[in-house]
Order: sequence, then structure tokens, then C-alpha cells
Amino acid sequence: MDCIFCKIVNGEIPSYTIYEDDIVKVFLDINPQTNGDTLIIPKKHFNNILDIDINTCNHINEVIKKMYPLLKEKLHCEGMTIIQNNDLGQDIKHFHVHLTPRYTNDLLNHTYNKDTIKNIEEIYAMIKGE
Repeated sequence: MDCIFCKIVNGEIPSYTIYEDDIVKVFLDINPQTNGDTLIIPKKHFNNILDIDINTCNHINEVIKKMYPLLKEKLHCEGMTIIQNNDLGQDIKHFHVHLTPRYTNDLLNHTYNKDTIKNIEEIYAMIKGE
């Protein structure tokens, strides 16, 4: 498999690993949006949220709860953005969670095209099939 995250798990590509257990590897993102941008990946390859089993998801959430206070204490960040992309927006097709420390002046801006946003009632009707 030609997956960069699988290669990191297998030790073929080095990483700045800050936590690891039998299920996950946690390492610093080499293209960070803020200081301490971190990735949590399962060691087993899953493409996205539709493939991953619930036990691995639950374990990742437990690791998030360990990593957030660690990053907050060590990096003095003031908050944390937690992101998990699927398909469009997912650059690497191996399930992963971004932990992005937030700082008052980080200028991180998740922009979007307001012109494409539909009325909330229309979206609700689409989802509910009305």
C-alpha cells in the first residue's frame, strides 16, 4: 500500500511522535496550521469514518482527551480545534484526526463561500426527505 501514514506507522518515514500505543500513533504535522498541530492516526489502515470500527473511534477519542491537556500545558494554547475530514478535503486517505492548538493571534480562519449556503429550512427538508 502506498499510504504515507502507513509508512509512518511502519517506520519507513520518520515522524515526531508524541504518543503511541497498540492502536494509534500521535505525531506532529509537518505542515502545521498553528504551533503544535498534531495528527492522531490508527495504526490499522481505514480510509475514513465509514470504514473505521467503533472501538478504534472510541480509543481515538480517549487519546484526544489525553493529548488536549498535554498540548495545553506544554504549549500554553488557549483552545483546540479538532477536525476529521472525509473524502473531499481529506488529503491523505487514511483516517486521521487533526488536533490544532488555538492561540489568540493565530489568524487561523476556516473560510467558506456564504453564497452557497442554503436556507436552514431547505437543508432540514432535504435531510428529512420532505
